[in-house]
Amino acid sequence: MGETTRHDDRPEPGGRTEEDWRSILSPEEYHVLREAGTERPFTGEYWDTKTEGVYECRACGAELFRSETKFDSHCGWPSFYAPLAEDRVRYIKDTAMGMERVEVRCATCDSHMGHVFGGEGFPTPTDLRYCINSVSVRLAPAS
Repeated sequence: MGETTRHDDRPEPGGRTEEDWRSILSPEEYHVLREAGTERPFTGEYWDTKTEGVYECRACGAELFRSETKFDSHCGWPSFYAPLAEDRVRYIKDTAMGMERVEVRCATCDSHMGHVFGGEGFPTPTDLRYCINSVSVRLAPAS
């Protein structure tokens, strides 16, 4: 799968077509969430946020990550060491950009979240870094 994924206009599992997504999402959100784009590092809303809460898919509202698993990887995007639950995300092999990566998508609406990397030596329980676009998620602060 490449850096940009083209979707056709068949309804997604949630019943939305790409035309529906274009009307719901901003152009930047659409590019990242539906076309597997990437926002520029150190520009997203949550790359350095320390607020406690749950990070939800910006497209469908599915709860994907908790702030307790967020850590500072100094990469310019929000980084987490684990999803809220494995059934909340799905993984796709991505060979774009001349390397092999693993794309992370929302399991509910199939929107692009970012990529997951392992073996980088971060002092986390999983040795994984879920590098997630800020524009792909929305933080619901803890009450």
